[in-house]
Amino acid sequence: MKIGNIDLGERPLLLAPMEDVTDIGFRLLCRKMGAAMVYSEFVASDALVRAVPKTFEKLRVSDAERPVAIQIYGRFPEAMRDAAKIVEETARPDVLDLNFGCPVKRIAGKGAGAGLLQNVPLMLEITREVVRAVSVPVTVKTRLGWDVGSRIIVELAERLQDCGIQALTIHGRTRSQMYQGEADWTLIGAVKRNPRMRIPVIGNGDLRTAEDVRRAFDDYGVDACMVGRATFGQPWIFREMQGMPPLTTDEKLGILKEQVRESIARADEYRGILHVRRHLAATPLFKGIPNFRDTRIAMLRAETQEELFRILDAARPLIR
Repeated sequence: MKIGNIDLGERPLLLAPMEDVTDIGFRLLCRKMGAAMVYSEFVASDALVRAVPKTFEKLRVSDAERPVAIQIYGRFPEAMRDAAKIVEETARPDVLDLNFGCPVKRIAGKGAGAGLLQNVPLMLEITREVVRAVSVPVTVKTRLGWDVGSRIIVELAERLQDCGIQALTIHGRTRSQMYQGEADWTLIGAVKRNPRMRIPVIGNGDLRTAEDVRRAFDDYGVDACMVGRATFGQPWIFREMQGMPPLTTDEKLGILKEQVRESIARADEYRGILHVRRHLAATPLFKGIPNFRDTRIAMLRAETQEELFRILDAARPLIR
């Protein structure tokens, strides 16, 4: 599969863009574990145009993680165009992705992200402006529609393609579903089967196992799969989904410790640990351990690397 001239190989798995999750350290780990391409946290176009310093931190890219995509969001064509230029000049990403799928109220409720599913002409205007403004491949991530009564993705996919995007990622839910219920892949498959679609179609939603990925490729024909929340606490899931030899428990614990160290190195000890806690809380390594609640609470309350690693090491003999 190719996005522009970027060859991602056969049946590639991609790391989804997720706020407060896909920072540079986590992206690097996922690339090591087999992700064919990784995506940044989404970046506010308005903040880039206003040169908010903290926003530019999200544009940090390492050559070791390439190919990498930077995702931006917003609802004003001029701001999105100018932000796209800033991203291209600052981060030099391999791909620039447009977020038309974020369902959270503070974004969609203001007409950005999935909110643009209620204003398709504006979505298309933004897309055309960005495609004209940059030389890197532009892609889009969106949803099936705003709600069950407006699942417009089959027609919308063609119109976005006509704007010049070079790949389309579809999350198999409407905005009104948020992340509830099961992802519906039937319309993702319908987009892929549309003979007028020439660009790669990337499927996203409820991909948790190697079997889920196999079904996505075999039953729905997608060109790539994008994995999101299933990566929390287990960046090695990309290996497992590709049928690679399983890692040992010690190797997995070592990866989690590496993630902690990298998070601390980017911030400081307290903030670094705070940032990585959601991964530790979500990791399947500790699932099924009897009476683990107190240990989990202690792990999430740890404020130093030494304390946290001592708790992880003590839990090691309990992991099956």
